[in-house]
Amino acid sequence: RRQMLQRIYGTAFFKKPHLKEHLVRLEEAKKRDHRALGKELELFTTDARVGSGLILWRPKGALVRMEIENYERELILRHGYDLVYTPHVVSERLFEISGHLENFAENMFGAMEVEGARYRPKPMNCPGHIAIYQAGQHSYRDLPIRMAEFGTVYRYERSGVLHGMLRVRGFTQDDAHVFCTGAQVAGEIERLLDLVDEMLATFGYPYTIELATKPEKALGTDEEWAEAEKILADTLNSRGVDFEIDEGGGAFYGPKLDFKLIDAIGRKWQGPTVQLDFNLPERFGLEYVGEDNERHRPFMLHRVLVGSMERFVGGLIEHYAGAFPVWLAPVQVVVLPISEQWTGSAQAVVDRLKEDGIRADLDDRDTLSYRIRQAEMQKVPYMAVVGEREAEAGTVAVRRRGGGRKQEIMDREAFAALVRDRIDTRALEMAPDEPQT
Repeated sequence: RRQMLQRIYGTAFFKKPHLKEHLVRLEEAKKRDHRALGKELELFTTDARVGSGLILWRPKGALVRMEIENYERELILRHGYDLVYTPHVVSERLFEISGHLENFAENMFGAMEVEGARYRPKPMNCPGHIAIYQAGQHSYRDLPIRMAEFGTVYRYERSGVLHGMLRVRGFTQDDAHVFCTGAQVAGEIERLLDLVDEMLATFGYPYTIELATKPEKALGTDEEWAEAEKILADTLNSRGVDFEIDEGGGAFYGPKLDFKLIDAIGRKWQGPTVQLDFNLPERFGLEYVGEDNERHRPFMLHRVLVGSMERFVGGLIEHYAGAFPVWLAPVQVVVLPISEQWTGSAQAVVDRLKEDGIRADLDDRDTLSYRIRQAEMQKVPYMAVVGEREAEAGTVAVRRRGGGRKQEIMDREAFAALVRDRIDTRALEMAPDEPQT
């Protein structure tokens, strides 16, 4: 008689409080599930007719994404980057040169034929940035050259691993590549570490760093890999930064630093990466003219800050439990007239807030209690209630998200200034029921 085997997984805890803590965390994670919150807050959706692993950003989710992209553009322009754009579909020849067809083909979508030539949706942006670098000649005086792009890429992920926004087949990377001399590498990595620090502090993420070393399938020699890994380790050590080793976790073309974001309930998420690449410059024959008038091979750094925009926003939804800081909130203020006769005064408040670039909506449907409940469910940061007293005095009764029934009477100009300040400073102050970051 044939015996059926069943695999059973278990988790053990040394002390009962550890089990209790684990169960609380599981329950909290369930409440923060970005798929449920994404639907409730109307942030994103998927559709079988569009395809598995392909995200449709709804208007509110698109506003969150827009704010993140606008912030990052300002940040990287200040840090000396140039913006570029590359096509979504690229000749297969480019990926033969880069080594992607040799080392990454199982994660790429199949080729399509156009007039006898084979094209593929790009899985990465780096070959396109290399082509832009090679569009002109460069001397040592031009370097470093820093190119950045919000580039959408496509990778074949098996259906079994797809998960909401966290694991998808089409996603946008905030990709950047730095072309520099050997003498500039350490300084550029230092700059990237500063950039990551500033970016993650804005979103309230602490983080850890892992140095990912040569994988089993890789380009280049052991000596080249050892030198590149040493450069990354020495840079971290010189800053006194703690890090762990991720054996075999590097990209096929070079080692990397992986930044693991720690969210509000202690989970780790994949965040920024910094990769040191000595292989692609060699394969593409990149050059610059040195001070000695000889041709030299530049080093190439790959970096992302949010990484996949889809994964980052999905993680943010769970980190904030859907209660975004004011600057990211799709609706920042909802204005509520107590009854129909105060609608005109409430609309004037909306108009005043919009003059300051504040995303404000008027809600005069149904009963006041219903509208307050709706604003709470949509996790709107501020409610501004307008009745007879407020209309006559030029004030609003302000309810803050998570503040319960508590109201504060404020002058309309002072209220607009308060909200604008929270937006301009990208403040992370949280109400009591929001995640403390």
